[in-house]
Amino acid sequence: MTTPGRAISTVSTAVQEAGDEFVRSGLPVVLEEYLSREQIENVRRAYQFGARAHQGQKRLSGEPYISHPLAVARILAGMRMNVECIEAAILHDVIEDTDTVKEQIAEQFGEEVAEMVDGVSKLTQIRFETRMEEQAENFRKMLLATVQDIRVVIIKLADRLHNMRTLGAMPVEKRRRIARETLDIYAPIANRLGMNDLRTELQELGFSETYPMRYRILSEAVRKARGNRKEVVGKIRETIEQRLAQEQLPGRIMGREKHLYSIYQKMRTKRLSFSEVFDVYAFRIIVDSVDSCYRALGIIHNLYKPVPGKFKDYIAIPKANGYQSLHTVLFGPYGMPIEVQIRSEDMAKVADAGVAAHWLYKLGDADTSATSTHTRVREWMRGLLEMQKHAGDSLDFLENVKTDLFPDEVYVFTPKGRIMELPRGATAVDFAYSVHSDVGNTCVAAKIDRRLAPLSSPLLNGQTVEIITAPGARPNPTWLNFVVTGKARGAIRSHLKNLKREESISLGKRLLEQALRHYSRTLDEVTVKTRSLLEEFNCETLDDLYEDIGLGNRLSPLVARRLEELCSAESGRQPRKPRAIRDVFARYMPAWLGGARQPARPLVIKGTEGMVVTFAKCCHPIPGDPIQGFVSAGRGIVVHTESCKNIKEFRKHPEKWVDVQWEADIEDQFQVDIRVYVVNRRGVLATVAAAISDMDVNISNVDIEEHDSEYSTIVFTIAVHDRDHLAKVMRHIRSIDMVVRISRKKG
Repeated sequence: MTTPGRAISTVSTAVQEAGDEFVRSGLPVVLEEYLSREQIENVRRAYQFGARAHQGQKRLSGEPYISHPLAVARILAGMRMNVECIEAAILHDVIEDTDTVKEQIAEQFGEEVAEMVDGVSKLTQIRFETRMEEQAENFRKMLLATVQDIRVVIIKLADRLHNMRTLGAMPVEKRRRIARETLDIYAPIANRLGMNDLRTELQELGFSETYPMRYRILSEAVRKARGNRKEVVGKIRETIEQRLAQEQLPGRIMGREKHLYSIYQKMRTKRLSFSEVFDVYAFRIIVDSVDSCYRALGIIHNLYKPVPGKFKDYIAIPKANGYQSLHTVLFGPYGMPIEVQIRSEDMAKVADAGVAAHWLYKLGDADTSATSTHTRVREWMRGLLEMQKHAGDSLDFLENVKTDLFPDEVYVFTPKGRIMELPRGATAVDFAYSVHSDVGNTCVAAKIDRRLAPLSSPLLNGQTVEIITAPGARPNPTWLNFVVTGKARGAIRSHLKNLKREESISLGKRLLEQALRHYSRTLDEVTVKTRSLLEEFNCETLDDLYEDIGLGNRLSPLVARRLEELCSAESGRQPRKPRAIRDVFARYMPAWLGGARQPARPLVIKGTEGMVVTFAKCCHPIPGDPIQGFVSAGRGIVVHTESCKNIKEFRKHPEKWVDVQWEADIEDQFQVDIRVYVVNRRGVLATVAAAISDMDVNISNVDIEEHDSEYSTIVFTIAVHDRDHLAKVMRHIRSIDMVVRISRKKG
C-alpha cells in the first residue's frame, strides 16, 4: 500500500524528470530567441502538465510518450509560432490519450489553447461503421477547427512530420499506410498552405516509406551524378554573380537541388529518364525588392536566351497558396537547360514557411507577402465553412476539400471517399481498372458525381466516380481508343486476346465440323487423326488448330481433306470425295459463280459471335438478307450480302467462302445505311431524324452526300432488327412531305 508521503514523492520525481526532459530537448534555447521569460515559463508549465498526464505511457520505440509532443513543439518553435500554439502542441494528445478533458485545459491555459487542442484531437468516443467514415469525420473536425484557427492544421502537420520521422518502430504495413496517407493528404495540405519546407520533408519521408527500393535507387543515382555537376554549377553561378555585380544589383545566388520525390514525380508523369530530369540545372536568385526581381530577370535573359513559353510570373499573379516568384527556363552553356527562380527576401520567407510566415515575421516589420498568404488561406478556410453547410455528411465534405488540395494531378474518389490517383486525361474506364481488373472488365456504365456519364468521359479533380458492372459484361475494343493508363490498356488487351481466342476456337471447331460433313464424317470420328495433324501444322494443341481455322489463318476445307486422307490411309482405301460436287472448294462457291450448291447445313449466324464474325461495312447485311461468309486471315468470317458488289473481287478465291445463314429468331440490332433525298428546307434534317426516333431506332451517324439550293441527299446509319423493321422505318420516313425519295445504300 502506497503511503501519502510516497505518492507525493512519486509526483515530485515525475515533475523533476519532466523538467530535465524539457531542458534536454533544447526547446527552451529555441524559445529564448523570440519569446519572453514569462512566456517560456508558461510553456514549461504546459510541459509539466503534459508530462503528468502522459506519465507511464511510452512510444513503440520505448521512449516516454511526452517526447513526441515535445518534438512537435520544437518543430513549431522553429517556425516561430506564438506561445499559445507551442502550449497547444505540447498538450495536443492529452484529450485523446489520457483522462484529461477540454475544460481542464481551458481552466489551466485558457480557452484559446483548449480549442486548438480539441481541434487536433481525434474523435475517440464515437463509433463509426467504417474506417473511411472515421477518417472523414476526423478530417472534417480538424479542418472546421482550422476555420476558426489556422494554427490547428499547422500543429497537425507538425505532428504528422514527427510521426513520419519516427516511423521505424512500426510494422511495415502500418508504415506504408501512414506514408501513403501523408502523400495523399498531408503533403498537399502543406502545399496548399504554402509551407514548402514542411511539404518537401513530408514528401521525401513518405516516398522513402511507400517506395523504399525506388527511393534508394534514386538516392544513389543522385549521389553519383552530383559530383559531376559541381564544376558546371559553380561556373554558372559565378557568371550570374558577375553579371549582377556589373549591373550593380545586389543579390544571393544559390544552386537549387531537386528533391528525390520531385525527380520521381517528373520521371513518372512526363515519362523521362533520370538523366533527362537531372541534367536540368536549377538556381534561385534572392534580391531586395519586387523591382529588383524584374531587373534581375532582364539581366538573366540578356545573359542566356530564354526558352519560349517557359516564363511564369507568379509575382503579378501569385499561386493559390500565396507563393510569389518569377520562373524562367534558359538555354545555358552547351545548350544545357537552366531553371531560374527570382524572388525577394520577403517572398523567400513566405515560399519556405507559407502561412506560418504570418507568425514567423510579424514580430518585426510585417511584410505584405506573409499577410497576403495568410489572407488567401483564410479565404480558403472560409470556403471550407461554406462547403460544410452544403455537405450531406463527412464523406461529402472530405470530397469537396480534396478538390482544392490537388491542383496538378487528377485525383478522384470512390463512393466511399477513397482517393484514386490517375494521370491527367484519365477516363471512367481507367478509374474502373484502377479499382480492380475485374471491375474494369465487367463495367457497363459510370456515374460521375451521381449522374450517368459516358465511359469515355475524361475525369476532373474532385469528382466522385461510381462504376456500374454486370456479370456477363466484357471489355469493348473501342475502349483502347481513349484509355490512358497502362493498367487499363494492358488489361483490356489481355482480356480481348483471351476472348478472341475463345471465340476463334469455337468458330474453328464449327467450321471444321461443317467441312467434314462433305466427307460424311464427324469430328469425333477423326479426333485421333486430328491430333496427328498438330505437328504437321505446327500447333501445340487442338485448340491452337481450331483457333487458326476460326481466325482464317488455316482453311477448314484443306484441314478436312487432310484428315480424310489420313483416315483413308489408315484403312488402306482411297480418300472419299466430297458429296456430289466437283471438288472440295465448290461447296463454298455461290451458284452464280459457277459452283454447284448442294443441300448441307450452313453455318448459322446469330449476331452474337463476337470478334471473329464481323459484318461488312460496304453492304451492312441485316437478318433477312441473303448472305455469304468470306474467311479473312486474322479476322475470321466477314459476312456480306450476296448482292454486294465487292464479293466479285473474290472470284479467284472460292476456297475462302463459307455458306452461312441467319438464325431464325435474332433479337440483336444491326447497322444499315439509308439514303434520303429531301427538299432543301430549314429543319428538314431535324424532321427526318425525329421520324426515325419515333420508330424507336437509334441513329449512329449522319452524312450529307450532296447539297445544293433545292435538294440534299442525307445518309443515315441506323440500327434495325431485320429487313421487316427496316421496311417499316423507310415507309414512315417516306410519308414526310419534304422527302422525295428513300433507298437503302448497298455499297
